[in-house]
Amino acid sequence: MPVGLILAAGAGRRFGATKQLALLRGRPLLSHAVETMNAALDRVVVVLGHEAEAIRARVDFGGAEVVVADDWADGQAASLRRGLRAAGEADAVVITLGDQPFITPQVITAAMAQLPGYDAVRAVYDGKPGHPVVLGRTVLAAADELQGDQGARELLARFNVRRWDAGHLADATDVDTPEELQALS
Repeated sequence: MPVGLILAAGAGRRFGATKQLALLRGRPLLSHAVETMNAALDRVVVVLGHEAEAIRARVDFGGAEVVVADDWADGQAASLRRGLRAAGEADAVVITLGDQPFITPQVITAAMAQLPGYDAVRAVYDGKPGHPVVLGRTVLAAADELQGDQGARELLARFNVRRWDAGHLADATDVDTPEELQALS
């Protein structure tokens, strides 16, 4: 069974506040990513770190499981490893980010459909790598090797990855600054 994994542990330093709780169209930014993943998959894990309790209190996670990466400040690899441990023996893990509110259930489902014959799938938007990223069993077995601020990109470099143009199914806009959020409102 595939598992959805939303990485949302960071402090949002460029944002200057707890980005996961910033309001977009009347709801916390993270709630958009959670709603989308819950619509696409039966099992979803959300990794929190910075301000985890405040986020947990204000975001509706629906049926998603919330885990905390206590070592989140060590870098993205820490939250990725924590989320993958929570995913257990999933046959695939679909990764999105908590600051991308316009990823759709359709792009998640379509990305998973690209996996057969590959070790992983990487959505591409206008030639640039984006999310979702789908990790198959071979890649999942190697994920504990990640350290520091490495994300899936460094891990994927060693595997047979299907790069797939997903721009017709989703908007990969992410929110890094208050100005970017304001432009989306």
